[in-house]
Amino acid sequence: MIGRLTGFLAYRGPDHVMIDVGGVGYLVHCSDRTLAGLPPAGAIVSLHTDLLVREDLMQLFGFASLAEKEWYRLLTTVQGVGAKAALAVLSTLGPEGVSRAIALGDMASVKAAPGVGPKIAQRIVNELRDKAPAVMAMAGAGGAPLAAPATAAVAAASPEVIDTGAASAPATPDRAFAQSDALSALGNLGYAPSEAAAAVTRAAADMPAPTTEALIRAALRLLAPKD
Repeated sequence: MIGRLTGFLAYRGPDHVMIDVGGVGYLVHCSDRTLAGLPPAGAIVSLHTDLLVREDLMQLFGFASLAEKEWYRLLTTVQGVGAKAALAVLSTLGPEGVSRAIALGDMASVKAAPGVGPKIAQRIVNELRDKAPAVMAMAGAGGAPLAAPATAAVAAASPEVIDTGAASAPATPDRAFAQSDALSALGNLGYAPSEAAAAVTRAAADMPAPTTEALIRAALRLLAPKD
């Protein structure tokens, strides 16, 4: 399986790009947000990828981060959600927005994606709610950069297809680290993943630059029994 591609951006289409890897052009479909973050044609780019294989079709999908890729894979496990709908959700909300919407049970935000009706949106929220904490923690662990610097060393090296197990360089803001650490702490205190994720998400929404300690305190207040 092709887990990541690094090469030259040959051209951009409305919903895909072609990445030249050692003289071989890979057609990669991406969300609108990932496409918007890519550099101009001719630059070196690196994308996490997922290969869809059917009897009559092989398609490669590219993602700016491991969190985006994981949400794509989780979304496509929901009945009625194909690759096109999963990309539509990611294009509309982004990986952080998907985590937030699902953790909070915000069906309306998911339904805002083109081609996603109320029944599908409800199914996504219900089936994936317990998965949000793990993906939020993954975002805190880092992601792959969209573009690699075009240094002489990189230009001299032959671009390669990188195996799924390759490590990624951390590129996620402190906010994501704070949220993932807070989720871990609440889990250690015995809170269920879904309720912990919802509390941390709500707490983070009111903090421009949250720290782990502040998130834990605010989340605990939200989780405290109401009289």
